Amino acid sequence: MTTNPTVLVVDDEPRIREVLQFALEREGFTVATAGDGSAALAKVAEGGVDLMVLDVLMPELDGLQVCRRLRQAGSTLPVIFLSSRTEVVDRILGLELGGDDYVPKPFSPREVASRIKAVLRRRSSPAPRSATPGEGAGEVLSHGALEVDVVRHEVRAGTAKVDLTPTEFEMLRALLESPGRLLSRTDLISKVYKVIEDGAQEVTERTVDTYVRRIRAKFRPLGMDPIETVHGLGYKARDLT
Repeated sequence: MTTNPTVLVVDDEPRIREVLQFALEREGFTVATAGDGSAALAKVAEGGVDLMVLDVLMPELDGLQVCRRLRQAGSTLPVIFLSSRTEVVDRILGLELGGDDYVPKPFSPREVASRIKAVLRRRSSPAPRSATPGEGAGEVLSHGALEVDVVRHEVRAGTAKVDLTPTEFEMLRALLESPGRLLSRTDLISKVYKVIEDGAQEVTERTVDTYVRRIRAKFRPLGMDPIETVHGLGYKARDLT
């Protein structure tokens, strides 16, 4: 990530693009904008984008379709959705498609900036957490054939690389740092989202379930499931030895 992260703001309403560009540039971000989904994908393809703030309701190619195309192409670019649709089902759908956060309209530009900072911190993971024997050492958490490189933000299952978004990465990391230990959904929310400023993010237990499903879906083609469900209680890292 560059010194001044580049945020791509995608919305078909010029006023919203202008407001967010002004607010985010004041926060030190470099800001690019796009007025539709096709233009957004073109800018991402050019490179240099660190995070996308993406409106859901756009004509022709909407935000959900844009995110779906990015994830199908293997992109782990962080995506924060904006939408006037506040129903829980819409939020869950956005997360299941690969979004990292969901901000309802109307919104505070300061809140959007706060969530951007939090997602980017989850991606950068500048310093590895301490590890006790059996939990991995130093910068790499090893769990059977599964390895999580904290500094490089890379996950490998055997020889295969598994691309995870920042929040998926932190969810898996939290489980592998305590192999065999049951973590409730509340525990995982605390570990993964503790970097959120001012309690800005609304995180529910259902959100945790959504991320677990997404992680499992990425390991399924490799014949591996690194997460064990303890029904009614939470999750733990599966024994892969």
